[in-house]
Amino acid sequence: MYEKRFYREIFNNELIKFNVCVGETDLFIGCNQNLEKLTYKAIIQVRKILNDYININKHFLTSLVPIYDMNNKHKRIDDMLKAGQKADVGPFAAVAGMVAEYVGKRLKEQSEEVFVENGGDIFIDSISDRVVGIYAGDSPLTGKINILLKKERFPIGVCTSSGTVGPSLSFGKADAVVVISKNTALADAVATATCNRIKEKNDVQNAIEWAYNIKDIEGVIAILGDTLGAIGDIELI
Repeated sequence: MYEKRFYREIFNNELIKFNVCVGETDLFIGCNQNLEKLTYKAIIQVRKILNDYININKHFLTSLVPIYDMNNKHKRIDDMLKAGQKADVGPFAAVAGMVAEYVGKRLKEQSEEVFVENGGDIFIDSISDRVVGIYAGDSPLTGKINILLKKERFPIGVCTSSGTVGPSLSFGKADAVVVISKNTALADAVATATCNRIKEKNDVQNAIEWAYNIKDIEGVIAILGDTLGAIGDIELI
């Protein structure tokens, strides 16, 4: 079932913005120029990578626990496998982040600045400082918390998981968990795993500390109701 991504309506900066959808893949893009055709080609390519691997390892699509496959030869599949292993979740918990980064890096070849959003999982490469807002459903903190990302940090992934917003599978109750990493697939998987660990407000601190201890995670934010926890290299405004 398609769920309207209304948070895209508040995206506001000078970049040219457009949507590209292929099958279940629905990307919201910001670039210096309209690159819809290149985006479409990149989506087709990355979906073929995924489908080809699923055809030889169907557990890759459905497993809720890590998969170890030493025979895989494709970097993007390997990114997802390793992300699932580090976060202790199935590899498909990293798919949205992986796709966002794959497409973003293709677009970067023709655009100085790139923003790719895939269901709350974002890849950004910019020459300017950027501000990312946090949508946390019915939490009173929705719309009041933003993350300032300095240009020196790009490219970077900013991924969000929620137990109360959107159709994605979650075993947690957090309104939003945001994870920052250079590896967007890893950020996606860790956001899912961290959200799964938060069932009540008392879980927030332990969950974000667990996530931050994973190698290559730069920062973590978790929101449940009026409770907010943050750790790592994060500047909130």
